[in-house]
Amino acid sequence: MAFHGGNLERVTDLIATEAAAASGSSLYTVCQPEGVRWHVPSNQFDPAHSPALAEFLDHVDVAIAIHGFGRVGFFTTLLLGGQNRQLAAHVARHLRPELPHYEILDTLHQIPKPLRGVHTKNPVNRATNQGVQIELPPRIRGLTPYWGKAEGTRVPHIDDLITGLTNAAKTVQP
Repeated sequence: MAFHGGNLERVTDLIATEAAAASGSSLYTVCQPEGVRWHVPSNQFDPAHSPALAEFLDHVDVAIAIHGFGRVGFFTTLLLGGQNRQLAAHVARHLRPELPHYEILDTLHQIPKPLRGVHTKNPVNRATNQGVQIELPPRIRGLTPYWGKAEGTRVPHIDDLITGLTNAAKTVQP
């Protein structure tokens, strides 16, 4: 899932789309067009008002939502929140070898409260066996001067992230 994709939490929809395609997983995205940056809190995405979201949630056992965040002190940190803690640990085990230059936090008390993604109305937690909310810093999405790249150039860590997510999705036991 990536419900803050497009122009809001840039590159999250690309990551979710490619990981879902590579793993044969279902996908739900919301992409804001260029010029729109409207942050709707996750717990405001209501399947009662979106037949596509309701259909997605009825279809999947677990969910992984890809989000973006930026916070001082977390430039190389991925946060794995959500209610399915077993799945968070599973995903973390697959991400760590692919992303050795990043810290992967999958213990809730290590994650800042507003970024934990544990609200019961958060769509990632509405799947049958809940899910994991992954918060990605701008650097891994290629959105910082760190990479010294031209706008629109894909950074290598995106592919490593997608590989880790794909491997986790292919081996998950709901």
